[in-house]
Amino acid sequence: MKTHMILDLDTGVDDSIALVYAALNPMIDLLGVTGTFGNVQTPVGVQNALNILSLVGREDVPVFTGALSSISSDVFNRHEVSALIHGENGVGQVTLPVSKRSAESESAVDFLIRMMKKYTDNLVIVTTGPLTNMAKVLMKEPSLKQWKGRVVSMGGALTVRGNVSHFAEANISQDPKAAKMVFESDIDTTIVPLDVTMRSRLTEKHAEVWKASGEAGTYLAKMLQYYIKNTLGTDETYVHDPSAVMYGIHPEYFTVLTSAITVEIEGVDEGRIVVDQTRLREANPTSKTCIQVQSEKVEAQLMELFN
Repeated sequence: MKTHMILDLDTGVDDSIALVYAALNPMIDLLGVTGTFGNVQTPVGVQNALNILSLVGREDVPVFTGALSSISSDVFNRHEVSALIHGENGVGQVTLPVSKRSAESESAVDFLIRMMKKYTDNLVIVTTGPLTNMAKVLMKEPSLKQWKGRVVSMGGALTVRGNVSHFAEANISQDPKAAKMVFESDIDTTIVPLDVTMRSRLTEKHAEVWKASGEAGTYLAKMLQYYIKNTLGTDETYVHDPSAVMYGIHPEYFTVLTSAITVEIEGVDEGRIVVDQTRLREANPTSKTCIQVQSEKVEAQLMELFN
């Protein structure tokens, strides 16, 4: 049976790779994409998602516009490092063919609520940006705090340093209050943090294999090469967002720590994910954290992206 999935993206380069992986994977029924802010402004990310889906022949997958900024602010300021890593346009300065489609009129939050009510268990929502859309779902429909589906979130840093501060990872830092709200709900939530996403690597060899697959692969390869050049500066880079999608259908690739987690929302460690000390004795916490991964399996899956 296929896994029903929704991707909540701030569509930059690694989000695009994650989107292609989900869109082309026969194990996944991709119900839709919801856009948020982070790597780029929300409207830019939404257009990127539409373009990527058209590129791989998945115009049947609807795209919805979500939050423009955090639940605590009306303004979103993009990190300078995001522009460096993903390019000004979010897709490695590659000019993609423009989709003839537009985003749906229904909001991302309303779409998520509708799908969560329809699919009460066999649905995975994968977030690769701030958790603002999910937090707004819980604010609008509090009963969904007991929803029985799964949320998988690329975000956080548990045993390694953050990538925007000593403690904080970019996605969580953009809206720590939203993340705290989601993690402290009763939803089955798994975070896929830097601790594991940095263990797996995309390489120039991936780019060459993708190029040989045809037009879509060539565009994605160019995006990856830009990303590689502007992250580690070597011939490889990290597998952030695709790792979260992969956990959604291949949790056996990952080792997880089951514990109640929360997020620091103020002070020098704002955005830091920690175990909730008030819930240390909780018998069956609903939140999990990936702490190890079989990187070779992740990398092999992405090598076969267009097969």
